[in-house]
Amino acid sequence: MTAWQWVKFVGNLLNLSTLAGVLVGVLGRAGFSRGPRGLFFANGYRLGFPVAGAFTIGNVILSKHERSYFDDEKLVRHEERHSWQYFWLLGLPMLPLYVVGVVVSFLLTGDPASRNPFERLAGLKDGGYVERPVQPLGRTVTQAFSGLRSRPKGP
Repeated sequence: MTAWQWVKFVGNLLNLSTLAGVLVGVLGRAGFSRGPRGLFFANGYRLGFPVAGAFTIGNVILSKHERSYFDDEKLVRHEERHSWQYFWLLGLPMLPLYVVGVVVSFLLTGDPASRNPFERLAGLKDGGYVERPVQPLGRTVTQAFSGLRSRPKGP
């Protein structure tokens, strides 16, 4: 690890985000292994949320997939950038801020990642995302709630 990666490693331990990542991995019955650059992989994550192929909490990258899923160096770099975001935001404040980014992106594009500043800074393409164009706000809100109106009413 480089000196800066050590700083991030220690910082994310101190801000408790890596500990939170380990806790989520344990709750999701994931298997842990060491990754590059001070990262840890938690594979076989079994909880259904979030639905992303991989997600990061502190220096822990969690995935429902097998360890070989992280053979993609671009994906690992994308997730490592998220670990830096935890460092710069002093840990767990990253989580609610990320949710705000998801909501804003969804309202602007109908997609949770395209205009999410955290995903954009981590590299959309490296994370396997496709950039969607901004749509008129009324259109994305209508699309989001159209499924709710078309559901049959309960008994």
